[in-house]
Amino acid sequence: MKYKMAEKSLFAILLRSPWWVSFFIAAVIVLAVRTGFPPEYFFFGAMSCFPFVVIGCITAWRQLRAPSPARVAATLEAVSAMSWRDFAAAVEAGYSRDGYTVSRLPGPAADFAMLKAGRTTLVSCKRWKAASMGIEALRELDAAQRERDASVSQIITLGDASDAARRFATERGIKIMQADALAQWLQGISLPPQGAPAAKPARR
Repeated sequence: MKYKMAEKSLFAILLRSPWWVSFFIAAVIVLAVRTGFPPEYFFFGAMSCFPFVVIGCITAWRQLRAPSPARVAATLEAVSAMSWRDFAAAVEAGYSRDGYTVSRLPGPAADFAMLKAGRTTLVSCKRWKAASMGIEALRELDAAQRERDASVSQIITLGDASDAARRFATERGIKIMQADALAQWLQGISLPPQGAPAAKPARR
């Protein structure tokens, strides 16, 4: 079973925080050890800061690679103007880039089935332009996951998710990819230029 870090654990919080926070904690630990430990134990005490240095390096690397707010906004504007055919092609390209074998599904509950390392992930994204995502779409996706015996399911939306939808997603282990995460994930994927004629939606 793959280990999953608890969202409210200290290290998970630090991974979501500015990179310098972890290095600041590491520096405080070193200072405390230097003033409170005998010199012969300084090295061993200072080693306790090592996990925070590692977290700081990981966070700094992620944040340096993250697109600028202006770039994220431009990507979201392009995505919100897409036709279904163009958006589906971008999503398919994104998962293919990440090593998934992608199959399109005909039903309304899920749009894609992705296979990687023997695990199937169902993705629903046809309602990506909806201003608010309710619980019904999640119930349909959850039923499709159980019917197909998929390992994971995910829904993609530019809008907000209702409190009931978030609770249901947490209970059933459904991942929700929203605007900022979607924009970052699509970086490097060729999107139709803004102002270009929208492609006609494919018949489904």
